[in-house]
Amino acid sequence: MTGVQPDLVRGLSEEETVGFLSLGVPNRLASGQILFRLGLEADKAYLVMRGRIALTLPIQIRGGEEEVVVEEKLPGETVGWSGLVPPHRFTLNAGAAIDSELLAFSRASVLDHFAAHPAVGHTVTRNLAAVIGRRLQVFQTMWMREVQRVVEQRYS
Repeated sequence: MTGVQPDLVRGLSEEETVGFLSLGVPNRLASGQILFRLGLEADKAYLVMRGRIALTLPIQIRGGEEEVVVEEKLPGETVGWSGLVPPHRFTLNAGAAIDSELLAFSRASVLDHFAAHPAVGHTVTRNLAAVIGRRLQVFQTMWMREVQRVVEQRYS
């Protein structure tokens, strides 16, 4: 992940960054391997260190299920933020688009670190809110396209 500052640690000092990232447990995924599934309990958040993670939404189409890619996360980006945000349920499926390496952050270790380092907790939480906000923008764009399609069909 050379040269990429992870989205969760933006605004932290080098010492604070090292301290926070040291909480992460390395996790490797082979291409096609599933990281988590929609609706399951979430107790970890992940930072992509190498590779690419596809976030997908399972959609029922003609009696079968298709995985629709919502977005892909690259090195330095966070996936599985549901592990840190109630109600602690994953909101999409996630799997390795290619061989990938991640750091897994358990909710308990992150909350303990925040209790010991409130300024770090404030900054990381603000960064996490930005990650969630970007996801909301993605879904708003998808929703607006669907509304536009429905309106065009209705008036054509």
